[in-house]
Amino acid sequence: MASYFSDKSFRFLRGIARHNERAWFHAHKADYEAHVREPFQRLLGDLQPALAAISPHYRSEPRAVGGSMFRIQRDTRFASDKSPYKGWQGARLFHYRRREVAAPSFYIHLEPGECFVGAGLWHPETHTQRKVRQFIFENPGSWAAAAHAPAFRKRYELGSEDMLVRTPHGFPADFEWIDDLRRRSFTAYRMLDDATMTGPRLRQAIERDLAALAPFVDYLCASLDLEF
Repeated sequence: MASYFSDKSFRFLRGIARHNERAWFHAHKADYEAHVREPFQRLLGDLQPALAAISPHYRSEPRAVGGSMFRIQRDTRFASDKSPYKGWQGARLFHYRRREVAAPSFYIHLEPGECFVGAGLWHPETHTQRKVRQFIFENPGSWAAAAHAPAFRKRYELGSEDMLVRTPHGFPADFEWIDDLRRRSFTAYRMLDDATMTGPRLRQAIERDLAALAPFVDYLCASLDLEF
C-alpha cells in the first residue's frame, strides 16, 4: 500500500521554515510539487468517496485552484510578519455552501512534529459565534453527545485557544457547558505523529477520523441551519 508523504515532505517544510524567502522556494519548487502538493492532492482525491458517504454536502477537492488545499504563500497584507511562506501545508474539506455562509470544515495539517486532523469552526465572525452559543445553550444534551462523549474526548481535544475571559452576556454562569460558551472557535482535533503521516495507512486513519468527527460537525451545521 503506497504512502502519500515521506521524509522528503518534512525536509522541504523544515527547509522553507528556515529559509523563508522567495529565492529558496523557487530553487526548491520541484521538491514542493513532488513531495508536498502533489501527494496532498492525491490524498484529497482518494478521501472524497469516504467523505461523500459521511455527508453528501462535503467536498475533498484536489484541484490546485479553488480546491481544498490552502496556498503555501502567506497573505502578508495586514500581518506584522512579512515572511512570504508557511512552514506547513493544510487542507480544508469544506461544505459546498462555504462561499454563501459560515460553515464548519474538516481539516488536515501537515507540519513536522505538528501534524493533526480536526474539524469545526475556526475564528468565525461574532454573529456566527453567537448562533453556536445559543444553540448549545438550547440543546445541551446533544452538545454533550457530540463534543463530550467519553469515547470522543478520549480521542479528540477541544481547541482551547482564544477563549473569552468572562462568560458571554445573557447566559447563566451555572450552565453545565458554560466554558464551551466562552469559546471563540469550536474545534476538535487529534495529533498525528510523523510516522503515521508518512505511513501506508494514512488514508484509512483519516477516514476513521472523518467518521468519528462527523457528529461534531453535524451539530455545528445544525446550529447554523446547514444541511449535513
